[in-house]
Amino acid sequence: MESSSNEVPEKSSTGLDENIAGLLCYLGTFVTGIIFFFLEKKSSFVKFHAMQSIVLYLMLGILRVGVGYVPFVGWILKAVISLIGLVLWILLMIKAYQHERTRLPIVGEIAENLLEKNSRN
Repeated sequence: MESSSNEVPEKSSTGLDENIAGLLCYLGTFVTGIIFFFLEKKSSFVKFHAMQSIVLYLMLGILRVGVGYVPFVGWILKAVISLIGLVLWILLMIKAYQHERTRLPIVGEIAENLLEKNSRN
C-alpha cells in the first residue's frame, strides 16, 4: 500500500473539504464512488479515491459471487473476502480523512490508469 499526504485539505468542487469527500467516496462502497466520480470536477484527490472505491468494491463483489460457487469452502472464502472488504473500507476511509492518497496494490494502479484514460477523452 502506497501513501502520500498533503498538509492542508482544499475544497473540492462539491463544496466539501477534499478529505471529507475522499472519505465519502468509500462510505457507500462503489455507489458513493460513482456519485463522487461524476460530481467532482477539479480535485484529483477525490477523483482518485472515487475511482479506487469503484474498482475495489466491484472487484470484491465479483470475487465474492464467484467463490460462492466453489463447493465446500465457498462460504469460507466469501466470509474472508467480506472481512477483507470491511477492513479496507475502514482503513481507506481513515486514510482519506487524514488526506492521504493511499494507493492499493493492483486496484490503485487500475484506478489511476482509468483516470488517466478518462482525462485524455
